[in-house]
Amino acid sequence: MAKNKSNNVTAQMYDTLVRPVITEKSMISSEAGKVVFIVPLSATKECVKSAVEAIFNVKVNKVNTIKQFGKAKSFRGHIGHRADYKKAIVTLAEGQNIDVTTGI
Repeated sequence: MAKNKSNNVTAQMYDTLVRPVITEKSMISSEAGKVVFIVPLSATKECVKSAVEAIFNVKVNKVNTIKQFGKAKSFRGHIGHRADYKKAIVTLAEGQNIDVTTGI
């Protein structure tokens, strides 16, 4: 007997995907079936995979994460610090796509 995988979307899944990254480089990678999201620093690959599959109803093959450390920047003589953030590059299964420009 086959198990039915329920796509129960929770508020925590929407919090896992902060926003999509819409840059020239990410749009080029979307042609190869990859979508880039900003996620919280505490998000794991499994959390990101389950959130994308539940919210967008797609099959995810792989998730790569990149932690970007904030830089120290100077503005009018005052030193500030940009925030750290994490990006998740989600590789979708063949034939699947997500249009991130329309929103969730």
